[in-house]
Amino acid sequence: MNAPRAHEAARRGRDRRAHMLAPRPGAPRVNSARPPTTAVVGGGIAGLAAATALAERGVRVTLYERGTSLGGRVAGWPISMNDGTTATMSRGFHAFFRQYYNLRGLLRRTDPGLRRLTGLPDYPLQHSGGMRDSFRRVPRTPPWSALGFVAQSPTFTVRDMVRMNPLAALPLLDVRVPDVYEQLDAVSAYDFLQSVRFPEAAHHLAFEVFSRSFFADPRHLSAAEMVLMFHIYFLGSAEGLLFDVPHEPFPQALWDPLGAYLQQHGADIRLSTAVTAVTPASDAGFIVDTGGAQQRHDAVVLALDTAGLQAVVSRSPHLADSPWRQRVGRLRTAPPFLVSRLWLDRPVSEHRPGFLGTSGYETLDNISVLNRWEGEATRWAERTGGSVVELHAYALPESSSHDIEQKRLLTQLHTAYPETRAASVVDERHEWRSDCPMFPVGGFADRPTIRTPQPGLMIAGDLVRTDLPVALMERAATSGFMAANALLEGWNVRGQTLWTVPRQGRSAALRALVAMGEAFSPRG
Repeated sequence: MNAPRAHEAARRGRDRRAHMLAPRPGAPRVNSARPPTTAVVGGGIAGLAAATALAERGVRVTLYERGTSLGGRVAGWPISMNDGTTATMSRGFHAFFRQYYNLRGLLRRTDPGLRRLTGLPDYPLQHSGGMRDSFRRVPRTPPWSALGFVAQSPTFTVRDMVRMNPLAALPLLDVRVPDVYEQLDAVSAYDFLQSVRFPEAAHHLAFEVFSRSFFADPRHLSAAEMVLMFHIYFLGSAEGLLFDVPHEPFPQALWDPLGAYLQQHGADIRLSTAVTAVTPASDAGFIVDTGGAQQRHDAVVLALDTAGLQAVVSRSPHLADSPWRQRVGRLRTAPPFLVSRLWLDRPVSEHRPGFLGTSGYETLDNISVLNRWEGEATRWAERTGGSVVELHAYALPESSSHDIEQKRLLTQLHTAYPETRAASVVDERHEWRSDCPMFPVGGFADRPTIRTPQPGLMIAGDLVRTDLPVALMERAATSGFMAANALLEGWNVRGQTLWTVPRQGRSAALRALVAMGEAFSPRG
C-alpha cells in the first residue's frame, strides 16, 4: 500500500487561524520484514481513527469490537418494523460540525468530498415559553458571531445586558487550553452562568443546550468544559454553529465504507469479539485475551467507553501501574439518557426544522425529523405518507421509570409540535443508555491521558485528557489519531497531521479587553 496521500489528512477548513499539530518527523511507513502488530480494542470513532492511521502506515492492525457493527456510540443496526420492512436504528442524532477537522479527515478516507454529509440550514433553539434563537443568519467569524447573535436574539434585552457581570464573563472571551481547566474546573457550569448573570432565557437556550450535550446536568458539569464548548463552537472558531448530518444511516454512510477501507490496508476486523483482559508479555508485547483465545501484539490501544475500559483494566492487574489503574477506576459515567424514535402515520408540519434544540419542555432536549435529511427515513415517509421523529432526553435520574419517561417525551412532542397529537405511532424504538463520560467539577487533573505509564499501551476516546480544544466526537477522533501517532513515533514513522480550532481566543481586541478587565478585577 502507498503512504497516505495529502488529501487524506485532516484539513483546516475555512478558518485561517486554525491550529496545526504536525507529527514528529519520520519515515512515511513501516519498513520492516516483520511490521509491528497493534491491537485496537474498540471499534468506535477513536478506535477507527487509531486503526486507520496505523494501518495506512504498514502496521498490522487487529481491531476488536464487542458489538456487531462499527461506530461505537455512533453505530447503527438493523431492526424489523411492524409493517414487515427493515430499518436502521441508532443511539440518536449526531451533529458533524465543520470544526470537526480530524473526524472529517477520517471520513474523507472513503468520501474525499464529504458528499455523504448534508448540511442542515439552521440550528434553532426553542424555549417552551415562546423564545426562539437561530444561528442561520449569525456571522461565522468572531467577534461578529457573538455580536450578531446578541443583536438578533430575543433573549438579550438592554435591561438584561445592563444586569450582566462583565468581569465574570471574561473567561468566555479568551479561552486558553489547557489553562481554562486551571481557571474553571473547580466551578460548576451552573455556578459560572449564575455568576455572569446571563438572562434566564439565554441561560437556558444558549448555554444549557451546550452543557447538556455532555449528557450532564449543568450543576454537576465542570464549567471549564462548558466554556471550552463555547470557544470551540462560537467565539474561538470561524466555522460557525451550523453542521452536517449523514444522508443515510450511520453504517451505510460512514462505517461500512471505512471498515472496507481498513481491510484494504490489511487490518483484521473482529466484530462480536470482546476483549476481557490485556496482560504485558515477557518480551515487552501484550497478550490480548478474548475470553477463549489469546493473541500477542506489540502494542495496544484501548479505545473503549468508561465502563468498558474499567472492566478490561480491572481484569488486567499487571497493566501499567497501580496509580494509573486507580485513576481509570475513578472515571465516572454521565447519567442515563433516552432516545425515542417514532414512526408516525402522518407528516409533521412542513415548516418544522430537521433538528430543534429545546428547553423548558420538561425532559425533552431536542427533536429531530429524520425524513428531512436521512435517505432511509425519507423513503419510508414517502412510501407511507408518514414521518420519522426522534426525541432525546439527557441526564435522567437513575431511578427513572422507562415507561413513564417514554410517555413524557411523547407528551412534550405534542406540546412542541401540536400537529403530532393527531398522529398515530405505527412503530417505535426506545434506547436507554448510560455510557457517556462524565466531566465532573474538579475532575480534569485526575483524567487519564493518551500515554500510559506502560510503553506500547495507549488509551483513546472522548473520556481522555488531550489538552486540546476538542470535544465530543472530535475529541474521540483526535485522541485516536494521537494514540496512533504516539506509537508511530516509537517506530520512527511520521504520523497524522492534526488540526484544531485556535488554542486561545482568536481576537486580539477581545484578548486586550480581557487583560484590561483582569487588571481592574479584585484579583488583579
